[in-house]
Amino acid sequence: MVGKTKALVLNGFGINCPAETAYSINTVGGNAEIRHVNELLENPSLLEEYNLFVIPGGFSFGDDIGSGKVLANKLQHKAGDKLLDFISHGKLILGICNGFQVLVKMGLLPEPDFEQKVTLTYNESGKFEDRWARLLVNERSPCIFTRELSEIDLPIRHGEGRFIPSTKEVLDKLIQNDLHVMQYVDRRGALAGYPANPNGSVMNIAAICDRSGQIFGLMPHPEAYNERTNHPCWSSGTGSTGRGLAIFRNAVSYIEQEW
Repeated sequence: MVGKTKALVLNGFGINCPAETAYSINTVGGNAEIRHVNELLENPSLLEEYNLFVIPGGFSFGDDIGSGKVLANKLQHKAGDKLLDFISHGKLILGICNGFQVLVKMGLLPEPDFEQKVTLTYNESGKFEDRWARLLVNERSPCIFTRELSEIDLPIRHGEGRFIPSTKEVLDKLIQNDLHVMQYVDRRGALAGYPANPNGSVMNIAAICDRSGQIFGLMPHPEAYNERTNHPCWSSGTGSTGRGLAIFRNAVSYIEQEW
């Protein structure tokens, strides 16, 4: 039986994780199609064929004027109306790493109003960080993608992952509405500084969602933990499957139930 989940996974111009992302969606019962950025920009109505839109990690347009900014501008001006329509129909959007940067700079997160309220900028360490991170999941969050998760290990690999809100008011609203979905923690599960917080993010924030829980952006890479042996400590016992798949499984389960 073919499932109801049909995902558009974006590719092209420096996006470099579409295959792993599509594989993860397909592994949990979804139907993922990798489409080039230009296809969507030339025909934004393409979104109507899908119920899950994913912007994978990478370095779209070389991060030439800031990570994700060029792709964010192109999507907003060419497909902005269709993206809002997509959201209004209860469909899901996921941005991973560079995709998260695109969502915040386009102004789809933390509110889908095309006004940028937060950013992801250069790591406080001043260098590219490539490591596994432990993440505390906010179980009060409305995020559809993290249901029934309390903590998870995922790899991070970025040079511009430091989460900063534009104002204290923006941060306060995020916290009050439980839109801070994941926070970097140490091995004891406590908020801590570098290297547990690999980029210096305010309040250790690694992921956020909108109030509906339909739009989710995270800096860590769930698609890079799609097999048990991806984890560096797999031989010590980390479960029978890649735990990053839980992010995609929740999305697919939601769509299968709602459509």
